[in-house]
Amino acid sequence: MSQFDWDEARHGLGVEAMDGVHREFLALARALEDCPSSLFAERLAELAHHTEAHFAAEEASMRRTNCPTLSEHVAEHGRLLADLRRFSTAVQRGRPAMARAFLEDGLAAWFANHLATMDAALAAHLKTRQGGAEADRGEDD
Repeated sequence: MSQFDWDEARHGLGVEAMDGVHREFLALARALEDCPSSLFAERLAELAHHTEAHFAAEEASMRRTNCPTLSEHVAEHGRLLADLRRFSTAVQRGRPAMARAFLEDGLAAWFANHLATMDAALAAHLKTRQGGAEADRGEDD
């Protein structure tokens, strides 16, 4: 079993738009595990691109709904995106070791913590907006 396998009890937030994007994120991360070197740069770029779009949509949803944790949530997104960009650059230069180490030891822990804290708070906020209508609309608007 991969550390990036979706587990509804552990990962589900009850906001389908968020849960769907998180499933996609985990699937892309899982595709990097034991990935041959010839595909690693491409798959890491796919994960970085997906993560950028994911975060942009989430941040737009937070702005639209006046989420009180916006600034700290955006800052946390920025830290991960900076890491992914740095690792992508290193991989493109033929140095994948740090990216692989982060994938093995850091990304799953980061995701679990971010999900349990920042994203759980956002999901609760969205569920209270307009009787849940905002949560149903999700972050893809």
